[in-house]
Amino acid sequence: MNYLDQLPGSAQKDEIIHIHQQRQLWVNQPKKGFLRYRLPCEALQAFPAEYLDCTGEAVTIGAAAALSEGERTEVEGHLRTFMPWRKGPFSVFGIDIDAEWQSQRKWQRLLPHLPDLKNKIVADIGCNNGYYMFRMLPLQPKVVIGFEPSVQHYYCFKGLNGMARQANLHIDLLGVEHLPLFPDCFDVLFLMGIIYHRSSPVDTLRDIFSSLRMGGTLVLESQALPGENEIALFPEKTYAKVPGTYFVPTAKCLKNWVLRAGFKDVQILCQHPMSSKEQRRTDWMQFESYSDFIDPSDPQKTLEGYPAPERVYLLAQKK
Repeated sequence: MNYLDQLPGSAQKDEIIHIHQQRQLWVNQPKKGFLRYRLPCEALQAFPAEYLDCTGEAVTIGAAAALSEGERTEVEGHLRTFMPWRKGPFSVFGIDIDAEWQSQRKWQRLLPHLPDLKNKIVADIGCNNGYYMFRMLPLQPKVVIGFEPSVQHYYCFKGLNGMARQANLHIDLLGVEHLPLFPDCFDVLFLMGIIYHRSSPVDTLRDIFSSLRMGGTLVLESQALPGENEIALFPEKTYAKVPGTYFVPTAKCLKNWVLRAGFKDVQILCQHPMSSKEQRRTDWMQFESYSDFIDPSDPQKTLEGYPAPERVYLLAQKK
């Protein structure tokens, strides 16, 4: 947990350490659900990679020629225990992992607009398996801290970085609700695909504002409604079959939330309709995906009859 050494004195380090220790005790219990992910994570660390490339669409860890056929089969077996893979693509010792999301598309949209990450303290909230954390490496951040409460995704990243061995990438079993423990800590904070899962999105954005240093940047990506009105949908039960969705805003509504939270210079970078080209079933994610959430007779609507989702990207400053 040495990422605390990189944080300023304003961080409530004793409380963070306490939560970290309690969650480590929790995940280290000999329970079937935790062992399912912990054991393959530990096994993957026996395959350190001499080659790493995070500049291409796929995060590439290890060269195919570095392993024997038997070793590669073993590594693939461990990697498949982390299915379903939501973010990617990855290539691990020549094993191509085609994740549900074509995350490289999102990264390419953001890359021209990102602030300077060199020597910066960065947080990725809801980092999943760390795909975007790896993609940040060529930008030379001082440290990137992933907040990820899912045990599956936590161990998936730990397994990947156990092979990649990047000392400035860290993950902890923390959620966005723990940001008040990090006042004035981060230079850049990524919040991608999270805000519509929060029952009080403006309060969440205020916590993010407080966790950023003065001059810091929020990189925000969200599901969104089409249209120019400053409104948000509050679905009765589910939106696109997802029960954990609270508010789905238009881009202008989302911008207003960010402004109300105290941010300045809020920019809407782009907005685009979702499609099954970007989110779909694969051999590494065999459950329902985008095409299963949309009305087959009207692709402009979800199965519930709501407007089909778009994605919107914003930048905002703490000044």
